[in-house]
Amino acid sequence: MVWRIRSKARWIVPSMASLRPPSISKDSFHCPPLSGFTSSLVGLPKRSLACSDPKNQLIYSAEAGENHSGLLPSVDRVDLFGEMKMRFLSFKKHKYLEEREHFRTLAEAQAPKLSCVLNLQVQEQFMVIACADSRVCPSNILGFQPGEAFIIRNVANLVPPLENGPSETNAALEFAVNTLQVENILVIGHSRCGGIETLMSMQDDDNSSFIHSWIIKAKTAKLRAKAAVPHLNFEQQCRHCERESINNSLMNLLTYPWIEERAKKDMLSIHGGYYDFLNCTFEKWDLDAKNSNVTEKGARYLVKDTMYWY
Repeated sequence: MVWRIRSKARWIVPSMASLRPPSISKDSFHCPPLSGFTSSLVGLPKRSLACSDPKNQLIYSAEAGENHSGLLPSVDRVDLFGEMKMRFLSFKKHKYLEEREHFRTLAEAQAPKLSCVLNLQVQEQFMVIACADSRVCPSNILGFQPGEAFIIRNVANLVPPLENGPSETNAALEFAVNTLQVENILVIGHSRCGGIETLMSMQDDDNSSFIHSWIIKAKTAKLRAKAAVPHLNFEQQCRHCERESINNSLMNLLTYPWIEERAKKDMLSIHGGYYDFLNCTFEKWDLDAKNSNVTEKGARYLVKDTMYWY
Protein backbone atom coordinates (compact mmCIF):
# COMPACT_ATOMS: atom_id res chain seq x y z
CA MET A 1 0.00 0.00 0.00
CA VAL A 2 2.85 2.33 0.79
CA TRP A 3 4.38 1.74 -2.63
CA ARG A 4 1.09 2.46 -4.39
CA ILE A 5 0.67 5.81 -2.67
CA ARG A 6 4.21 6.85 -3.56
CA SER A 7 3.67 5.74 -7.14
CA LYS A 8 0.54 7.84 -7.48
CA ALA A 9 2.23 10.87 -6.01
CA ARG A 10 4.81 10.79 -8.78
CA TRP A 11 2.29 11.23 -11.55
CA ILE A 12 -0.56 13.16 -9.98
CA VAL A 13 1.34 16.38 -9.39
CA PRO A 14 3.27 16.49 -12.71
CA SER A 15 0.09 15.84 -14.66
CA MET A 16 -1.83 18.52 -12.82
CA ALA A 17 1.08 20.88 -13.30
CA SER A 18 0.16 20.95 -16.97
CA LEU A 19 -2.58 23.38 -15.99
CA ARG A 20 0.10 26.02 -15.51
CA PRO A 21 0.31 28.23 -18.62
CA PRO A 22 3.73 28.29 -20.29
CA SER A 23 4.01 32.05 -19.87
CA ILE A 24 4.29 31.65 -16.11
CA SER A 25 7.53 30.34 -14.70
CA LYS A 26 7.64 27.55 -12.20
CA ASP A 27 9.12 29.87 -9.58
CA SER A 28 6.11 32.16 -9.75
CA PHE A 29 4.07 29.47 -8.01
CA HIS A 30 6.33 29.33 -4.97
CA CYS A 31 5.42 30.98 -1.71
CA PRO A 32 8.07 32.60 0.44
CA PRO A 33 9.25 30.30 3.26
CA LEU A 34 6.35 28.90 5.23
CA SER A 35 5.72 30.28 8.66
CA GLY A 36 3.47 29.25 11.48
CA PHE A 37 3.17 26.15 13.53
CA THR A 38 4.07 22.52 13.14
CA SER A 39 1.37 20.05 14.07
CA SER A 40 1.15 16.31 14.07
CA LEU A 41 -1.49 14.22 12.34
CA VAL A 42 -1.36 10.44 12.59
CA GLY A 43 2.26 10.75 13.55
CA LEU A 44 3.20 12.76 10.47
CA PRO A 45 4.70 16.25 10.64
CA LYS A 46 2.50 18.89 9.04
CA ARG A 47 3.52 22.47 8.32
CA SER A 48 1.15 25.38 8.06
CA LEU A 49 0.23 26.25 4.45
CA ALA A 50 0.03 29.95 5.28
CA CYS A 51 2.59 32.07 3.42
CA SER A 52 4.57 34.65 5.34
CA ASP A 53 3.94 37.16 2.56
CA PRO A 54 0.33 38.49 2.89
CA LYS A 55 0.19 39.06 -0.87
CA ASN A 56 0.33 35.34 -1.42
CA GLN A 57 -2.29 34.27 1.12
CA LEU A 58 -4.51 32.85 -1.67
CA ILE A 59 -1.79 30.59 -3.05
CA TYR A 60 -2.23 26.96 -2.12
CA SER A 61 0.95 24.95 -2.03
CA ALA A 62 1.61 21.23 -1.86
CA GLU A 63 4.86 20.49 -0.15
CA ALA A 64 5.44 17.23 1.60
CA GLY A 65 8.38 18.68 3.46
CA GLU A 66 10.63 16.47 5.55
CA ASN A 67 9.13 13.01 5.54
CA HIS A 68 10.29 10.15 7.72
CA SER A 69 7.37 7.82 7.00
CA GLY A 70 8.17 7.08 3.37
CA LEU A 71 4.53 7.59 2.38
CA LEU A 72 4.92 10.64 0.16
CA PRO A 73 7.95 12.03 -1.63
CA SER A 74 8.63 15.75 -1.67
CA VAL A 75 6.89 17.49 -4.56
CA ASP A 76 7.10 20.94 -6.03
CA ARG A 77 4.44 23.40 -4.95
CA VAL A 78 1.97 24.10 -7.73
CA ASP A 79 -0.64 26.84 -7.66
CA LEU A 80 -3.44 24.86 -9.32
CA PHE A 81 -6.24 26.94 -7.90
CA GLY A 82 -4.43 30.09 -8.93
CA GLU A 83 -4.64 28.88 -12.53
CA MET A 84 -8.32 28.02 -12.08
CA LYS A 85 -8.89 31.50 -10.67
CA MET A 86 -7.36 33.07 -13.79
CA ARG A 87 -9.57 30.92 -16.01
CA PHE A 88 -12.65 31.90 -14.02
CA LEU A 89 -11.84 35.61 -14.19
CA SER A 90 -11.24 35.29 -17.92
CA PHE A 91 -14.64 33.60 -18.29
CA LYS A 92 -16.26 36.37 -16.27
CA LYS A 93 -14.66 39.13 -18.34
CA HIS A 94 -14.98 37.67 -21.82
CA LYS A 95 -18.16 35.62 -21.47
CA TYR A 96 -20.32 36.48 -18.48
CA LEU A 97 -20.06 40.27 -18.55
CA GLU A 98 -20.41 40.39 -22.33
CA GLU A 99 -23.56 38.25 -22.19
CA ARG A 100 -24.94 39.43 -18.87
CA GLU A 101 -28.58 39.49 -19.98
CA HIS A 102 -28.34 35.90 -21.20
CA PHE A 103 -26.96 34.72 -17.87
CA ARG A 104 -29.62 36.65 -15.98
CA THR A 105 -32.23 34.79 -18.01
CA LEU A 106 -30.56 31.49 -17.18
CA ALA A 107 -30.70 32.36 -13.49
CA GLU A 108 -34.50 32.42 -13.63
CA ALA A 109 -35.01 28.84 -14.81
CA GLN A 110 -33.36 25.96 -16.64
CA ALA A 111 -34.62 25.25 -20.15
CA PRO A 112 -31.75 23.83 -22.22
CA LYS A 113 -32.16 25.02 -25.79
CA LEU A 114 -29.68 24.78 -28.64
CA SER A 115 -30.07 27.60 -31.16
CA CYS A 116 -29.22 27.30 -34.83
CA VAL A 117 -26.79 30.07 -35.72
CA LEU A 118 -28.15 30.29 -39.25
CA ASN A 119 -31.72 30.53 -38.05
CA LEU A 120 -32.29 31.88 -34.56
CA GLN A 121 -35.93 30.76 -34.74
CA VAL A 122 -34.79 27.13 -34.62
CA GLN A 123 -34.33 26.14 -30.99
CA GLU A 124 -34.42 22.61 -29.63
CA GLN A 125 -33.96 21.29 -26.13
CA PHE A 126 -31.01 18.97 -25.67
CA MET A 127 -29.81 16.35 -23.21
CA VAL A 128 -26.32 14.88 -23.61
CA ILE A 129 -24.98 11.71 -22.00
CA ALA A 130 -21.20 11.52 -22.31
CA CYS A 131 -18.22 9.77 -20.80
CA ALA A 132 -16.53 11.11 -17.67
CA ASP A 133 -13.15 10.89 -19.45
CA SER A 134 -11.39 14.26 -19.10
CA ARG A 135 -10.24 14.14 -22.74
CA VAL A 136 -13.73 14.24 -24.22
CA CYS A 137 -15.67 17.15 -22.72
CA PRO A 138 -18.82 17.57 -24.87
CA SER A 139 -18.97 21.33 -24.25
CA ASN A 140 -15.46 21.66 -25.63
CA ILE A 141 -15.94 19.31 -28.60
CA LEU A 142 -19.39 20.44 -29.74
CA GLY A 143 -19.33 23.99 -28.41
CA PHE A 144 -22.30 23.76 -26.05
CA GLN A 145 -22.77 27.07 -24.29
CA PRO A 146 -24.36 27.66 -20.87
CA GLY A 147 -28.08 26.99 -21.12
CA GLU A 148 -27.90 24.91 -24.31
CA ALA A 149 -27.66 21.34 -23.04
CA PHE A 150 -28.48 19.33 -19.95
CA ILE A 151 -25.40 17.14 -19.60
CA ILE A 152 -24.68 14.07 -17.53
CA ARG A 153 -21.35 12.25 -17.63
CA ASN A 154 -20.50 8.82 -16.30
CA VAL A 155 -17.95 6.07 -16.88
CA ALA A 156 -18.26 4.82 -20.49
CA ASN A 157 -21.35 6.99 -21.24
CA LEU A 158 -23.76 4.21 -20.26
CA VAL A 159 -27.54 4.29 -19.97
CA PRO A 160 -28.70 1.43 -17.74
CA PRO A 161 -32.02 -0.24 -18.62
CA LEU A 162 -35.08 0.45 -16.50
CA GLU A 163 -34.90 -3.01 -14.92
CA ASN A 164 -31.56 -2.19 -13.28
CA GLY A 165 -33.25 0.17 -10.85
CA PRO A 166 -32.41 3.71 -9.73
CA SER A 167 -29.15 5.43 -10.65
CA GLU A 168 -27.97 9.01 -11.08
CA THR A 169 -28.27 8.55 -14.86
CA ASN A 170 -31.92 7.57 -14.98
CA ALA A 171 -32.73 10.19 -12.35
CA ALA A 172 -31.24 12.78 -14.73
CA LEU A 173 -33.18 11.23 -17.62
CA GLU A 174 -36.44 11.50 -15.72
CA PHE A 175 -35.80 15.14 -14.88
CA ALA A 176 -34.69 16.06 -18.40
CA VAL A 177 -37.53 14.30 -20.21
CA ASN A 178 -40.46 14.75 -17.83
CA THR A 179 -39.65 18.14 -16.30
CA LEU A 180 -37.47 19.97 -18.83
CA GLN A 181 -39.17 18.14 -21.72
CA VAL A 182 -36.05 17.91 -23.85
CA GLU A 183 -36.60 17.07 -27.49
CA ASN A 184 -33.25 15.39 -28.16
CA ILE A 185 -31.06 12.92 -26.29
CA LEU A 186 -27.51 12.50 -27.61
CA VAL A 187 -25.31 9.69 -26.27
CA ILE A 188 -21.64 10.35 -27.07
CA GLY A 189 -18.94 7.67 -26.94
CA HIS A 190 -15.30 7.99 -27.89
CA SER A 191 -12.16 6.19 -28.97
CA ARG A 192 -9.75 4.63 -26.48
CA CYS A 193 -12.45 4.44 -23.80
CA GLY A 194 -10.96 3.00 -20.63
CA GLY A 195 -14.36 1.85 -19.41
CA ILE A 196 -14.97 -0.20 -22.55
CA GLU A 197 -11.46 -1.65 -22.45
CA THR A 198 -12.14 -2.72 -18.86
CA LEU A 199 -15.43 -4.28 -19.94
CA MET A 200 -13.76 -6.23 -22.73
CA SER A 201 -10.98 -7.58 -20.53
CA MET A 202 -12.70 -8.39 -17.23
CA GLN A 203 -14.16 -11.71 -16.21
CA ASP A 204 -17.91 -11.98 -15.68
CA ASP A 205 -17.46 -13.33 -12.15
CA ASP A 206 -15.26 -10.40 -11.12
CA ASN A 207 -17.77 -8.45 -9.04
CA SER A 208 -15.45 -7.01 -6.43
CA SER A 209 -15.59 -3.34 -7.43
CA PHE A 210 -17.95 -0.48 -8.13
CA ILE A 211 -16.44 -0.26 -11.61
CA HIS A 212 -17.44 -3.84 -12.42
CA SER A 213 -20.95 -3.32 -11.08
CA TRP A 214 -21.35 -0.32 -13.39
CA ILE A 215 -19.53 -1.47 -16.52
CA ILE A 216 -21.25 -4.86 -16.59
CA LYS A 217 -24.42 -3.00 -17.62
CA ALA A 218 -22.89 -2.93 -21.11
CA LYS A 219 -22.25 -6.67 -21.22
CA THR A 220 -24.66 -7.06 -24.16
CA ALA A 221 -22.43 -4.74 -26.21
CA LYS A 222 -19.37 -6.81 -25.29
CA LEU A 223 -21.02 -10.05 -26.41
CA ARG A 224 -22.18 -8.49 -29.68
CA ALA A 225 -18.74 -7.08 -30.42
CA LYS A 226 -16.94 -10.35 -29.76
CA ALA A 227 -19.49 -12.23 -31.89
CA ALA A 228 -19.30 -9.74 -34.77
CA VAL A 229 -15.50 -9.41 -35.03
CA PRO A 230 -13.93 -12.49 -33.41
CA HIS A 231 -11.04 -12.41 -35.92
CA LEU A 232 -9.85 -8.93 -34.88
CA ASN A 233 -7.29 -8.21 -32.16
CA PHE A 234 -8.26 -6.89 -28.73
CA GLU A 235 -7.77 -3.21 -29.56
CA GLN A 236 -9.89 -3.45 -32.71
CA GLN A 237 -12.60 -5.32 -30.81
CA CYS A 238 -12.64 -2.51 -28.25
CA ARG A 239 -13.16 0.08 -31.00
CA HIS A 240 -16.09 -1.98 -32.28
CA CYS A 241 -17.51 -2.35 -28.77
CA GLU A 242 -17.33 1.41 -28.18
CA ARG A 243 -19.86 1.95 -30.97
CA GLU A 244 -21.89 -1.11 -30.00
CA SER A 245 -22.16 0.18 -26.45
CA ILE A 246 -23.54 3.51 -27.67
CA ASN A 247 -26.31 1.70 -29.56
CA ASN A 248 -26.94 -0.49 -26.52
CA SER A 249 -27.49 2.67 -24.49
CA LEU A 250 -29.81 4.07 -27.16
CA MET A 251 -31.88 0.91 -26.94
CA ASN A 252 -31.88 1.03 -23.15
CA LEU A 253 -33.46 4.47 -23.39
CA LEU A 254 -36.51 2.83 -24.94
CA THR A 255 -36.97 0.64 -21.83
CA TYR A 256 -38.30 3.74 -20.06
CA PRO A 257 -42.01 4.05 -21.01
CA TRP A 258 -42.04 7.86 -20.86
CA ILE A 259 -39.08 7.97 -23.30
CA GLU A 260 -40.42 5.27 -25.63
CA GLU A 261 -43.82 6.97 -25.83
CA ARG A 262 -42.32 10.32 -26.82
CA ALA A 263 -39.91 8.71 -29.29
CA LYS A 264 -42.70 6.76 -31.01
CA LYS A 265 -44.74 9.96 -31.32
CA ASP A 266 -41.79 11.92 -32.78
CA MET A 267 -41.75 14.16 -29.73
CA LEU A 268 -38.25 13.02 -28.79
CA SER A 269 -35.30 12.16 -31.02
CA ILE A 270 -32.57 9.78 -29.87
CA HIS A 271 -29.08 10.21 -31.32
CA GLY A 272 -25.74 8.46 -31.07
CA GLY A 273 -22.36 10.08 -31.50
CA TYR A 274 -18.79 8.77 -31.64
CA TYR A 275 -15.79 11.04 -31.20
CA ASP A 276 -12.43 9.75 -32.44
CA PHE A 277 -10.00 12.06 -30.69
CA LEU A 278 -6.98 10.46 -32.33
CA ASN A 279 -8.09 11.69 -35.76
CA CYS A 280 -10.54 14.40 -34.62
CA THR A 281 -13.55 12.99 -36.45
CA PHE A 282 -17.14 12.74 -35.27
CA GLU A 283 -19.79 10.26 -36.40
CA LYS A 284 -23.45 10.99 -35.66
CA TRP A 285 -26.54 8.87 -36.26
CA ASP A 286 -30.19 8.60 -35.19
CA LEU A 287 -31.98 5.66 -33.62
CA ASP A 288 -34.97 4.54 -35.66
CA ALA A 289 -37.17 4.25 -32.59
CA LYS A 290 -40.31 3.25 -34.48
CA ASN A 291 -38.67 0.23 -36.08
CA SER A 292 -36.39 -0.79 -33.22
CA ASN A 293 -37.65 -3.40 -30.79
CA VAL A 294 -36.74 -3.79 -27.12
CA THR A 295 -39.50 -6.17 -26.07
CA GLU A 296 -38.49 -9.31 -27.91
CA LYS A 297 -35.66 -11.58 -26.78
CA GLY A 298 -32.58 -10.57 -28.73
CA ALA A 299 -33.83 -7.02 -29.25
CA ARG A 300 -32.70 -5.38 -32.46
CA TYR A 301 -31.97 -1.78 -33.25
CA LEU A 302 -32.03 0.19 -36.48
CA VAL A 303 -30.16 3.43 -37.11
CA LYS A 304 -30.60 6.07 -39.79
CA ASP A 305 -29.28 9.40 -41.05
CA THR A 306 -25.63 8.66 -40.32
CA MET A 307 -23.31 11.62 -40.80
CA TYR A 308 -19.52 11.95 -40.65
CA TRP A 309 -17.80 15.18 -39.62
CA TYR A 310 -14.12 15.35 -40.46
